[in-house]
Amino acid sequence: MNAATQSATFPALSDRQKVAMLSLLADEDPAVSEPVRARIIAHGPAAAVWLREHALSNDSLLRRRVREILRHFERQSADSAFLGFILSHGDDLDIEQAAWLLARTEFPDINVDGYRAWLDQMAAGLFEWIDYRCEPDQIIGVINAYLFEELGFVGNEKNYYEPGNSYLNRVLDRRTGNPINLALVYLLLARRLRLPITGIGMPGHFVCRFQSTTTEWYIDVFNRGRLLTKSDCVKFLLQSSQGYHESHLAPVTQRRMLLRICMNLHHIYVQNEDHDRATRFQRYLVALSN
Repeated sequence: MNAATQSATFPALSDRQKVAMLSLLADEDPAVSEPVRARIIAHGPAAAVWLREHALSNDSLLRRRVREILRHFERQSADSAFLGFILSHGDDLDIEQAAWLLARTEFPDINVDGYRAWLDQMAAGLFEWIDYRCEPDQIIGVINAYLFEELGFVGNEKNYYEPGNSYLNRVLDRRTGNPINLALVYLLLARRLRLPITGIGMPGHFVCRFQSTTTEWYIDVFNRGRLLTKSDCVKFLLQSSQGYHESHLAPVTQRRMLLRICMNLHHIYVQNEDHDRATRFQRYLVALSN
């Protein structure tokens, strides 16, 4: 049942009812506050209109619980926006826009414009240093020196399966992440710099590829931009349980990349027994697979 259907089954609350519900919401006993919270949420996003002024209440417990409910509605709205985007775009969807919409399902109040501006600033700084007449490995070297040495981006080996590794805002905040999301940062910079770099979704690992008319290099972004040849990648695949197939080294579509990010998060939430998030991501996977 969606929010609109839920709220349609409840009449509008009177001022007296709102006061009573706020009083019960601030009760220290969860057995009292939780049913009230559920009833407010059942009224749908319209409840946020009268709840919002209480987000600044002097009562710290009421303030926290009101903010939790408001955040629930914000996430609900972000969830609808992300699903709508998936269902209305094909393989050529804008992966950056998709990544920000996905991030908002978990962090609804992030400043996307601020993050975009930072990526623009990073690319502008790199543009001043890159000589486009150089060989690809030299251009990659400039990017790697900036990202991994100056800014300190690094693969999160210690907490590889932490959900934050898969949300673009957290990857930029902490300068660490999993292979596919570090590759996403690399690709977003490459797009701004108009460099021929694509994402390669090998089984068990995700890398980037710089391909010119004369040469190609594979970039292991999770390992500080280590340069790999095609032979290196084939060797890695032959040693894996998947084996080697030419399609494993083909560029992935933007939609396929987004699907893989969501698959990673779904797997993490299932393993963590976070049933609400796992169910939500199952909906995303179904939508992306259509």
